[in-house]
Amino acid sequence: MGTNAQNYEIAFFGGSFTAIDRAYMVSLLEAAKPFINEFKGIRISTRPDCIDREILSLLKDYKVTSIELGAQSMNNSVLELNKRGHTAEDVIKASELIKSDGFSLGLQMMTGLYGSDYNTDIETALKFISLKPCTVRIYPTVVMNGTDLADHYKSGLYTPYTLEESVSLCSKLILMFDKAGIKVIRLGLHYSDSLVKNSLGNNYHPAFKELCENEIFLQAFFNRAKLIKSKKLNVFINEKSLSKFLGQKRKNINKIKKSGYDISLCFDNALGKYGLEVKECD
Repeated sequence: MGTNAQNYEIAFFGGSFTAIDRAYMVSLLEAAKPFINEFKGIRISTRPDCIDREILSLLKDYKVTSIELGAQSMNNSVLELNKRGHTAEDVIKASELIKSDGFSLGLQMMTGLYGSDYNTDIETALKFISLKPCTVRIYPTVVMNGTDLADHYKSGLYTPYTLEESVSLCSKLILMFDKAGIKVIRLGLHYSDSLVKNSLGNNYHPAFKELCENEIFLQAFFNRAKLIKSKKLNVFINEKSLSKFLGQKRKNINKIKKSGYDISLCFDNALGKYGLEVKECD
């Protein structure tokens, strides 16, 4: 990475870093220690119930700068049903400790968990916002073979969101976090052959974030266009948002045309990344 290394972080992900064997955890931090000045910092992920003052002091000694909590939900019933092993109160307590000690806080949520629904997921997002994290990751639940959730799915006890339902919900979550100044640094699971091969249902998509951002622009257009009598309209967006507005394979544009609109696309780079304005053609 050369001179660009200062833009990157050393990261320990894929598990609960502060819950692993202490000696092993320290050995990993020691291995990173000689390189820390070359990078922006160290980012870790862990469980909300595996954070306390002592562990934060240790992490600070090793120049850890960002801590993400696998909160998943802020509803205790949902957490219990999914055997998360922590409570919403654990998330609140850990978040406050992390921020008070000067770390950057990240929160991870899963939408569509067993026992959750649209309103519960929106409430989790609102509670996340109240904790004022720097970043958020959103992972729609994907049912994997060989899990308890797969058994619930096969027996009819659990019905996951459809892809369309997940897109509708998560497009709203993006706007909620964006309005609160919280950066969504990941939306949807990374693609892997194993994930596709072993997942059940049809709610996984490798370009999930793109679908959600397409939906944001499509709904923004229709919400604004319905307030104007004319079907001949000028649409203003930031030029960096062009592909998001057009949609995958021009899906958005095709829907707009099928609805009877004749639009002219204009660029206004003063608009934010999700900004859109609609005006009647002169």
